[in-house]
Amino acid sequence: MKPVQLATKIDEKIKQAMEAVCEQRGLKMNRFLEDAILDKLEELEDIEELQKLRRERKRPFSQLLEELKKSGKL
Repeated sequence: MKPVQLATKIDEKIKQAMEAVCEQRGLKMNRFLEDAILDKLEELEDIEELQKLRRERKRPFSQLLEELKKSGKL
């Protein structure tokens, strides 16, 4: 993946906390930020999937058990 530069402004206290954590744990700030962004993107994707699941039709537990038995999964 080709690295690109990202410029943004954040609260000074957040930056200081991030620098302290990176220094204490021997992390590079670039990697820390990239991992944090990826984690947030995955979290948002998971939320979207959960919302889709909530919109699916619901069925009685007994019906689910019967379907699992028929498919050999139970």
